[in-house]
Amino acid sequence: MGNFVIAACKNARDSSLEELDSFFPVRPECQADVPDTRFRPRAGKTLSERRWIAAFSQEGYLDIAGVLKRIQRGGVHPSIKGAVWEFLLGCFDPNSTFEERNELRQRRREQYATWKSECQNIVPLVGSGKFTTKAIVTDDGQPIELANTTSNVQDTNDAMPVDNGVYDKKVVQWKLNLSQIGLDVVRTDRFLLFYENQANQAKLWDVLAVYAWMDKDIGYVQGMTDICSPMVILLENEADAFWCFERVMRKLRENFKSSANSMGVQSQLSTLAQIVKTVDPKLHRHLEEIDGGEYLFALRMLMVLFRRELSFVDALYLWEVMWAMEYNPNIYSLYDKTLEQLPDKLNYKQLKQYGKFERRIVTGAMKQNDALAIFLVASVLETKKKRLMKEAKGLDDVVQILGEITGNLDAKKALNKALKVHKKYLSKVKRS
Repeated sequence: MGNFVIAACKNARDSSLEELDSFFPVRPECQADVPDTRFRPRAGKTLSERRWIAAFSQEGYLDIAGVLKRIQRGGVHPSIKGAVWEFLLGCFDPNSTFEERNELRQRRREQYATWKSECQNIVPLVGSGKFTTKAIVTDDGQPIELANTTSNVQDTNDAMPVDNGVYDKKVVQWKLNLSQIGLDVVRTDRFLLFYENQANQAKLWDVLAVYAWMDKDIGYVQGMTDICSPMVILLENEADAFWCFERVMRKLRENFKSSANSMGVQSQLSTLAQIVKTVDPKLHRHLEEIDGGEYLFALRMLMVLFRRELSFVDALYLWEVMWAMEYNPNIYSLYDKTLEQLPDKLNYKQLKQYGKFERRIVTGAMKQNDALAIFLVASVLETKKKRLMKEAKGLDDVVQILGEITGNLDAKKALNKALKVHKKYLSKVKRS
């Protein structure tokens, strides 16, 4: 009987793995290099398509509280991730009808088409099904006659024409960004069968090109492809993928802001230092002694939300559980009015009814909507504490030790550990 149960469990795991592979198939030649996926859809815990449909009233109102609880327990089934993420990220108001959302979706698609048309008028390569990995203008905005386009990793000379007009510095910078976006596109999630299709690579490039055009203050920064790629994969319509990415960038814009004197993610690194100093003074003191007190080794984890530390599927699971825990019921109305970040003052009583993550006590540098990611990094450091204390004699050692978790991090365990570190932090702050 025991062997029968073990065999049945193994068959169930194999079946769920095959199901995941059908949603996010990996190129055969990349199978050996892809990290193992720990996430499995679990009946009774994972938000299923049936549960998702049942969460809507006849008019289309969504029981968001019930949905969030289910996501926190077991993530979202791959078949509905895109639709669920649109609500988690504030694209739609749960207190809206099917008809209202359809009208809003159509307006947004039209807005995206307008922005994309503006981009096409300047650089016809946008929307052509191709993209560039080579500069199309010089640093002072002068056109380069042969802008190489790519259908895969190979460059070709069938260049699309570029406009010869003189534009302001931001437009020149946008043009300069296009080649960097292309270089990053060909490197992003290349192990997935999805990106063997040139049209899908071009779709990712178009979304990022239009975003850089729309948000000229940020433009494009390396790492955005890692954030945008899942949206393009999960949402078939390009405009819908754009708006989902635009919403997640509301949370992350500050990370990508930088100047000659500071990085956008600097405030998060400062908060991370304060957290570790509070929960584990010995570890913080050791990191300071080996010139790691600025925590720059954590930059990548915060910038791209653990995309490199987790398998593709596990990263999606981590994101949606974090967003469910941090969910703000006012997110749609706040986002729909302005490009600015969420205000610092939130209705904490209302927040407690939804997200699981306590956001009341924060340091001065911490933003409420990114705090959980910082505690995740702190939890990773706590997990590696013994080795860091014993083996790390300099920053290179810290980078090497933390680098060993790349592709090997267990999202669920890390999240549980982060909540424990967070609870410990709050208790120490309250006592001080």
